Amino acid sequence: MSSVSAAVPVSRTAVEAGFEAPQRPGADAGAAAGRPRGGALADRLFGSAAAVAALLTLGLLLAIIASLVVGAWPAIEKFGLGFIASSAWDPVHAHFGGLVMTCGTLATAFIALLIAVPVSFGIALFLTELAPAWLRQPLGTAVELLAAVPSIVYGMWGLLVFSPLLATWVQQPLQTVFGHVPVLGALFSGPPVGIGILSAGIILAIMIIPYIAAVMRDVFAVTPPLLKESAYGLGATTWEVVVRVVLPYTRAGVVGGIMLGLGRALGETMAVTFVIGNFNQLDSFSLFQAANSITSALANEFAEAGPGLHRASLMYLGLILFFITFVVLALSRLLLARMQKREGARA
Repeated sequence: MSSVSAAVPVSRTAVEAGFEAPQRPGADAGAAAGRPRGGALADRLFGSAAAVAALLTLGLLLAIIASLVVGAWPAIEKFGLGFIASSAWDPVHAHFGGLVMTCGTLATAFIALLIAVPVSFGIALFLTELAPAWLRQPLGTAVELLAAVPSIVYGMWGLLVFSPLLATWVQQPLQTVFGHVPVLGALFSGPPVGIGILSAGIILAIMIIPYIAAVMRDVFAVTPPLLKESAYGLGATTWEVVVRVVLPYTRAGVVGGIMLGLGRALGETMAVTFVIGNFNQLDSFSLFQAANSITSALANEFAEAGPGLHRASLMYLGLILFFITFVVLALSRLLLARMQKREGARA
């Protein structure tokens, strides 16, 4: 009793002095729950705005699909799915097929990934593990600045500067060395003029390297230093640390960066239009052959195509490109989900 009575004057003195006694956590939880919170309205407004933005994005996507289907419907009715397997492209007789453009799009994107992924991996590895501290930021900024170059500048550079060098120092030596080899000779056949599928693929690789390298560098940098230091402490080399520690930890981010570069390569227009040759025939499987892609065909012919099957066929090509991009995105999501499932099973 004496202790309680002694505490009462002290608490009154504290209140009179302007101080409040510390309260236990949750003491006013019930009272606070009964009062309306000031930020409740703002939270509801923010949630509604976010939902509207998500629904608007989905609505725009559905509207794009609908517009493509409506625009391509005359060609869909006329040619059906055989449009994809036909290599004919004759605006005079109104007979069209998208095989050449589809093959050109897939071939150039595949060549671009084949070149860009190892180079981007090397750049990210150097910037995160091997480069000195004073060089990392300037070199990383220089690589990222390549993404700011307009695509038409890449196309003009590729046509006027890169194509003559490719013809003189790459195509002609390859034909001289492998011209009589059964398979490689056909792969490297054709006029070595510096334009074609190989040239377009290399230009696309240069364009997507900054995107893939930047994503890889960022995901490599978020690997916990303790994991890498532990591996180094056990005697692992830099390559072993990257392969056995960094890559398993950042696998999803690496795949996402590669898919970002692939989407960029599939949708590129002006740079490909300059260097692919814009030739609507598929004579052989040569890398030096002039070809066409979906985006370059749309850029070259859409403005001049009159209403009818020609314009509908171009819309059909756009629908095919949309479908290819959707399939690539879906496969990447399935791959990431499978990776996460495996990691969860191992855990």
